[in-house]
Amino acid sequence: MSAIILFDGVCNFCNSSINFVIEHDSKGYFKFAPLQSAAGEELIAKHGIDTAETDSVILVEDGKAYTHSAAALRIARHLDGIWSLGYWLIAVPRQLRDLVYRFIAKHRYRLFGRRDACMMPTPDVRARFLT
Repeated sequence: MSAIILFDGVCNFCNSSINFVIEHDSKGYFKFAPLQSAAGEELIAKHGIDTAETDSVILVEDGKAYTHSAAALRIARHLDGIWSLGYWLIAVPRQLRDLVYRFIAKHRYRLFGRRDACMMPTPDVRARFLT
């Protein structure tokens, strides 16, 4: 069993987040695809996600797509060590969680910068990336 994280491949913050997940996912639960990839576009279409509303991180798990703070917290639930405790923030009302999430997502390029191209995974994790 695994889940797929779709991420903004040109966002420095998103790329750093994916590297963090890779480092703290010793079981290899997650696979990854940039939103801009063919696999990403296919999953976005399949789940009817409006990329004008959601353009940073999407989690596809057990046939369902999760966006905004729900995606981030469900990802945290599967990370090694103390990071999995982040899932308990799910108890915070979604409107409040999403308000914070959307603020960071909206300003991520200005705060963290962007790349001209999607990240290239290292050879040891390349198999976890969908194309």
